[in-house]
Amino acid sequence: MKPQEDILAIIQELKTLYPQEDLCSLPYDKDYELLFAVRLAAQCTDERVNQVTPALYAAYPTLEDLAKAEPQDIEPYIHSCGFFRAKAKDIVLASRMLVEQHGGVVPGTMEELLKLPGVGRKTANLILGDVYDTPGVVVADTHCIRITGLLGLTDGTKDPGKVESQLREILPPEESNDFCHRMVLHGRAVCRARKPDCGNCTIRQWCDHFINGQEA
Repeated sequence: MKPQEDILAIIQELKTLYPQEDLCSLPYDKDYELLFAVRLAAQCTDERVNQVTPALYAAYPTLEDLAKAEPQDIEPYIHSCGFFRAKAKDIVLASRMLVEQHGGVVPGTMEELLKLPGVGRKTANLILGDVYDTPGVVVADTHCIRITGLLGLTDGTKDPGKVESQLREILPPEESNDFCHRMVLHGRAVCRARKPDCGNCTIRQWCDHFINGQEA
């Protein structure tokens, strides 16, 4: 188990590296826009999602508009995101459920979020953290899973559920959501999957991968 002082030092250094308040790379004006952007980002880059969502939301400016659409109406707008048929279907069905069962409001509990089409724990946690500021949220995306394993904050498992559980046990609840966002930023800027830039990594002194001289 990583000493608590090391965990807090990693958190503080990440805050220094990525001090911005808006850490989410998927901009949104309405809560449901974030929900659908995360769905579109599955097996797709955030950059690509941010290129297609403005046209989608311009064509369907309200949740009610999306709920009235058919999946094939949505598909042309999101085609370049991949798996566009499944994603379009999820967006339309989730819109209808939000309108009909939740009064047009994205729910704020894990149980209710998981009932929405296309929503898994990763998406639900992100909504709970970014929209509802829920303490203790852990968004176990691929960057977070990989880097926390290298750091030694987890046991190296690739299972998102296990990573979520292990990080919940060691991260201060008020820090966990932003910590996960900063893991994503660090994974893109420094600790890249194909070739981690350990020489320019300022958290390397607390990183088991670097200390042990292992290969990523």
